[in-house]
Amino acid sequence: MRAITIERYGESPRLRALPVPEPGPGQIRVRIAACGLNFADLLMIEGRYQERPEPPVTLGMEAAGVVDALGPGVEGPPPGTRVAVFAGRGGLADYGCFPAGACLPIPDAMPFAHAAAFQVAYGTSHVALGHRARLQPGETLLVLGAAGGVGLTAVEIGSIMGARVIACARGADRLRAARDAGADHLIDSETADLRAEVRALGGADVVYDPVGGAQFDAAFRAANPGGRIIPVGFASGTVPQIPANHLLVKNLTVIGLYWGGYLKLGPRVLADSLATLFAWYGEGRLRPHVSREMPLERAAEALELLRSRQSTGKVVVTL
Repeated sequence: MRAITIERYGESPRLRALPVPEPGPGQIRVRIAACGLNFADLLMIEGRYQERPEPPVTLGMEAAGVVDALGPGVEGPPPGTRVAVFAGRGGLADYGCFPAGACLPIPDAMPFAHAAAFQVAYGTSHVALGHRARLQPGETLLVLGAAGGVGLTAVEIGSIMGARVIACARGADRLRAARDAGADHLIDSETADLRAEVRALGGADVVYDPVGGAQFDAAFRAANPGGRIIPVGFASGTVPQIPANHLLVKNLTVIGLYWGGYLKLGPRVLADSLATLFAWYGEGRLRPHVSREMPLERAAEALELLRSRQSTGKVVVTL
């Protein structure tokens, strides 16, 4: 089978031929149809992700496909079931063996590209806004990086939850995508004074930040007293340093979120969240934005789209 792997951290990924794996106890084998890319895949390549499995590593944190075989003692989901998988790695290959509990049946009407782009992005935003920040109807939500993979989902979900959504993104095309996802106000991060623009709109009650760096600093200062700030990533490459005296004076709360951590910390949280999200998808309330679908042979090019921040929404590799 084909697979995109790294032999050591820091090297460029390569397309390699590997044996088709056999599922072990507790595992199922999935014939993969699509793999959604995430900024975390870039961190994995560089060895800077929260988890560092021993190389060689097959990349691809989330995927979708069809159950192909069951390992010893596994009762299901049965072969032929369409599933989405989040296992942290292994998705950029023709086949993968994953824990049965990491494979979630998907609706028949959901295309594989949507399923592969769904769990991490929508799950992160829903758990962040609903479970962690307790976003309320009528509050103002500021979304940074609002045209990226997770940013667009935060705009969508914030709108569904009844918030007034301010979307910050770079350039007219990205802002148009955020507007189409439900944003009420748009701020161009390339040309606008973010802090001044948000304060002119009444400030932010909740800040959703996958960017970090200078945008975090500006949003932090534009947060209303009692506001909640959720760092979910640092696409700028700069991890913010938080002035505790400002937290004190304005009664601010900074809430960390690592969605994958809930696989151990609180799997029920993820299960309930995904059940809600799949229901919303079935009702037509969520519209995954897959801006590019590219074949496995162009996986390096697809990863570069993320690295250079040239894409909107999700980039999906198809197999």
